Amino acid sequence: MVKREFIKMHGLGNDFVIVDAQARPISIDATGTRRLSDRHTGIGFDQLITIEAAPDAEADVRVRIYNADGSEVGACGNAMRCVARLMLQDKDRKLTIRSDAGLLEAWRVSSDGHQFSVDMGRSRDHWQDIPLAIECDTNHVPLARGPVSDPVAVNMGNPHAVFFVEDVDAIPVETLGPELEHDPLFPERANIGFAQITGTNAIRLRVWERGAGLTLACGTGACAAAVAAHRRGLTGPKVQITVDGGELHIELRNDGHVVMSGPAEESFRGTIAEDAFNTSAGA
Repeated sequence: MVKREFIKMHGLGNDFVIVDAQARPISIDATGTRRLSDRHTGIGFDQLITIEAAPDAEADVRVRIYNADGSEVGACGNAMRCVARLMLQDKDRKLTIRSDAGLLEAWRVSSDGHQFSVDMGRSRDHWQDIPLAIECDTNHVPLARGPVSDPVAVNMGNPHAVFFVEDVDAIPVETLGPELEHDPLFPERANIGFAQITGTNAIRLRVWERGAGLTLACGTGACAAAVAAHRRGLTGPKVQITVDGGELHIELRNDGHVVMSGPAEESFRGTIAEDAFNTSAGA
């Protein structure tokens, strides 16, 4: 039986199984991903990450991101910090990552090797870039459900809708999240954020992640919330985002790039049968 090594990591509780497939490619299917993501019968994770050989000279590595439901997504900020920790080790340089969202840069920001920053690129704000099913002002999207309405739509490598609320802890995220994720307004579904302005440049955030559900932290969701709040004039360009798992720091640079900073932690390492990742491999 062929074995495959994996590393379990997390960024503020948003957890990943990471497989280094640079030297030996791996085949992954949706069924295998769903089974491995199960927290009772599998390893358990929000996303499965593969690190692959760089496809071009611009990047150091290629990263693919699979949600717990088996769907593939373009970007995950918390995962990129974890990849940076693995790949940089004690190197004081930037890591350039090729993802489906484009080129992302990551680097260490603390001497203890636990804090990393990721340049998530520019937000995309046009309705077709989110994408939305209808043309509308993405600063005031015509969508309401129960106690929430009037979200901001942002694409940070994947689609987000950010609802500003008075008390995020009073919002039934686990009920509204899946309903809004699958609303016909979002042809590719969407991550749904519920944001409460708690200070001059402070936001309390909970995110229902497309394909993963309610997670302890969502990096692209934090970036989307910071962009949405700034577009509405609610915060400045530097924002502290408090999620269920801790704190992320977001900076909206003058060049339009969004930089996220936060921790990256390793939980454990292990091995598993390689065909667990692709249930049709032996068929």
